[in-house]
Amino acid sequence: VAHPPGYPLFTLLAKVATGLPGGSPAFRVNLLCGLVGAAAASLLFCTVFRLSGSYAGGILAAGVFSFSRLTWQWSITAEVFSLNNLFVGLLMALTAHFEEASTAKERSKISKLGAFCCGLSLCNQHTIVLYIVCVVPWVLSQLFRKKELSLGHLLKLGLCFLAGLLPYLYLPASSYLNRARWTWGDQTTFQGFLTHFLREEYGTFNLAKSETGSSMGEMLLFQLAQMKSELSLPVLALALVACVSTALLKKQQKSPVIWLFTGMLCLYSLFFAWRANLDVTKPLFLGVVERFWLQSSAVVAVLAGLGLATLASLGRGTVLEGTWLLPCLEWLPALALVASQLWANYSTCDQSNNYVVDKFARNVLSSMPVGAVILLRGDLPGNALRYLHYCEGMRPDVTLVDQEMMTYEWYLPKLAKHLPGVYFPGNRWNPVEGVLPDGTLAFNLHRFLKVNKHKEVFVCIGLHEGDSTWRRSHSLWPWGTCEKLVPSGAVFDPGEWIRLTRNLYNWTEDYGSFSPSSWEAVANEEMWQARMKTAFFIFDLAETASVTAEMKAQLYTFAYTSYKEIVSSHPHHPVNWHKNYAIACERMLRLGRGDVDPEMLLSQTVKHFLLYTEKAEDDPQRQDILQAVQHLREELQGLRRRKAE
Repeated sequence: VAHPPGYPLFTLLAKVATGLPGGSPAFRVNLLCGLVGAAAASLLFCTVFRLSGSYAGGILAAGVFSFSRLTWQWSITAEVFSLNNLFVGLLMALTAHFEEASTAKERSKISKLGAFCCGLSLCNQHTIVLYIVCVVPWVLSQLFRKKELSLGHLLKLGLCFLAGLLPYLYLPASSYLNRARWTWGDQTTFQGFLTHFLREEYGTFNLAKSETGSSMGEMLLFQLAQMKSELSLPVLALALVACVSTALLKKQQKSPVIWLFTGMLCLYSLFFAWRANLDVTKPLFLGVVERFWLQSSAVVAVLAGLGLATLASLGRGTVLEGTWLLPCLEWLPALALVASQLWANYSTCDQSNNYVVDKFARNVLSSMPVGAVILLRGDLPGNALRYLHYCEGMRPDVTLVDQEMMTYEWYLPKLAKHLPGVYFPGNRWNPVEGVLPDGTLAFNLHRFLKVNKHKEVFVCIGLHEGDSTWRRSHSLWPWGTCEKLVPSGAVFDPGEWIRLTRNLYNWTEDYGSFSPSSWEAVANEEMWQARMKTAFFIFDLAETASVTAEMKAQLYTFAYTSYKEIVSSHPHHPVNWHKNYAIACERMLRLGRGDVDPEMLLSQTVKHFLLYTEKAEDDPQRQDILQAVQHLREELQGLRRRKAE
């Protein structure tokens, strides 16, 4: 079972796709999403053509939407958004077909099919309910106005809608069988099913749990800017033409449908801006939010196609009618706008050689010793490592345990049996161990480590801040992007640990080569920072540990040597490396070792502090660093004068 609200339809379709021959499981599901995205585009074309009779308008709607960066990106990724686009297109196409229907029998048939599709669409992404609550009353009012809405017909529509929801039976069935090595929630009870269906663990009608988002106005401005960027200003202008012409041309036959689509767009945009509780000024959160704007962009694309058809219709009845010029004036902007989308987005959306997240997960899994337990935290390591481990069978000896999921009451009863060799001293992870008010036996991390001392335990990435009990008996030592939980009595050998962790990964991606809003950027950042973690750990140990002066000097020397090697080996690297290396040079200078040139140390300190302040202008300590650099420069000048004398 997928995370709330379960996405049973996508899960079932993905399962079918993975059973097909050719490629990895991820490739097959990505291919499915691509095919679904193509079908969504065809439905946008059908909607515009049915309402306007314009081939050019249909091509415009399908093309500018399909080849926009976001649509393209999420149509070649194993995600639910491509399928949601299909249902958005299907709802609009059925609405247009219903409007065109000439007989009561045809309208009855379309309304039943539409009711079924409404239910089925809710088995994928719940945001489409904001379109359903617009379409359903409109269809019912049309049937009522034509005196075709009886109690029996209303009952049939309800049954069709419920039939569309049948894929949700997968959730309790899968939960009851409990065969999946990874699942979310316990849907064997009605309350458990309702909790999952309503996304209560995330917050019903919220996008994320425990996040403070941008204001509604800010969210709407970001959406408008995104539409302008994704669809282009001419497309937005054409969509506006469709709305304005509907208001001005009173006799336009399709005006009810255009007003309906416009209402859907407005309701969705306003409601989503109100409830999307993520800060879109942060690139990664913007990347999460903008995927949901696809639903509104599909409507804008259809309105743009209708707007183009409206402008073309104005040429009829003029001297242009019957000439070759009128079709050209309609087709040229349509083809030009679609071609511009292709030109602008092909290089960005070409993912044929993008294996960044795959390589990230393979490197992390490959670096683990035999039989290791990895306590996962976060979407990137959690999803990437689970995919390779469960779907491709990589490193079957390793055990993956999700830190956040261990805090839920359903996690261990459901999944503990799929984690052989790992012992759980209770039913749920909680910083305060003991019996909780509901009778659940809770355990903390200290207890977990105690009963699993026969295993090497790693955390990836980071430990849950709420439970620090592990500090009673263990320390965290760096292991690439992860850390190893080591018993406190273990003796740390800096030279040996540098040797063990120096070549953990084979990472060749250039630093800063991905969009900040992408998971590729997150994976790349983690891998680059992993190169520096051991040196940073040793330096921090020298700063904080209660050791002899001789040992402290050795630690500083190891840290400096490691920093120097890493920085010199990678000319283009994270900006914080400059600061870390500069501080390490300064500490070596104060040690007064005779085997390291103090002038070189001072010049390196000044150089890298300045490089850091140039690139990290938002660092609150920037002015303090610049003042320190001034003193260091004076010290360097004095040293050089003494040498000259």
